[in-house]
Amino acid sequence: MRSILPIAALALSLAASAACAQPAAGPYKLLQTAKVGGDGGWDYVYADSAARRLYIARSGQGARVTVFDLDTLAPAGTIPGVSAHGAVVDPKSGHAFASSKPITMFDPKTLAPIKTIEVQGNPDGMVGDPAAGRVYILSHASPHVTAINAADGTVAGTVDVGGAPEQSASDGAGRLFVDVEDKDAVAVVDSKTLKLTGQYSLTGKCGTPAGLAMDVKNKILFVACRNPAVMAMVNADTGQVIQTLPIGAGVDGAVFNPATMEAFASTGGDGALTVIKENSPTSFAVEQTVQTHPGARTLTLDAKTGRVLVIAADFGPPPEAPPAPAGGPPARPRRGPMIPDSFAIYVVGK
Repeated sequence: MRSILPIAALALSLAASAACAQPAAGPYKLLQTAKVGGDGGWDYVYADSAARRLYIARSGQGARVTVFDLDTLAPAGTIPGVSAHGAVVDPKSGHAFASSKPITMFDPKTLAPIKTIEVQGNPDGMVGDPAAGRVYILSHASPHVTAINAADGTVAGTVDVGGAPEQSASDGAGRLFVDVEDKDAVAVVDSKTLKLTGQYSLTGKCGTPAGLAMDVKNKILFVACRNPAVMAMVNADTGQVIQTLPIGAGVDGAVFNPATMEAFASTGGDGALTVIKENSPTSFAVEQTVQTHPGARTLTLDAKTGRVLVIAADFGPPPEAPPAPAGGPPARPRRGPMIPDSFAIYVVGK
């Protein structure tokens, strides 16, 4: 359960890759694939652009947080025994946090654990808010949002947003936006008082929101949805849906690059990365769709290089599905076993 996989055992194979199976016109392409291998599941990936490190939490057998050099993708360290969904670094305090239960607070320079923080719910996604000096832990179970003071790891409070949150974004000025997956909505939270101040309905336009990013300057929310598979551009002040555009199937993440005025949505169902250009605060267009890898549903942005990184692995044939009960719905399809050492990091850029 707590066995450590030595860094030396991680097979690292860096190679330039073809951009797409079906090339799409546009500036972005698949630049690199790093086969880093290793057992365990995964969820989120996080780039610390300033410190040039990449964090990927692995769960299950040999649970750990794996760390890579953001420039070379070579292994840079491991935090063993931590089963988390993701990690985030607070640049002001110099502390980092992994969404395990309890939360793991650690030193991102040495990777040494500092303390554990007891929280309620089931920690899942997380986001840092440097302006507030806090890290927010998301949970599908109540309480849905737990605010942690990054300086000392104390719990500042919790917020119930009325449903299961998937991703969040801060405007750096006292508002936290949280997409509520099972309510087809975006919740608005006052990050100072930790009170729910509003909820923007997406019903009929953007169902099952699973990714959220923000253009802070123009106050635009980019909400990535699964049903229908669209990106909705929403006015962060009013909740008005300005426009929707198609994306791929099975989205689970979104990021926005203010340097290029582009939003990105990663979709594991078809292994694609959709690039949406913000031409103005009221005009948006799908700029490009880049093929990455099937199952690559979460992503992170390297703000220094403008590159987007996604993660995925290969799986063998699924086991035969059990027969459906009489008069009941068919059994859900199951995924086959992960092929050993197939876990990889995919880098998309210009």
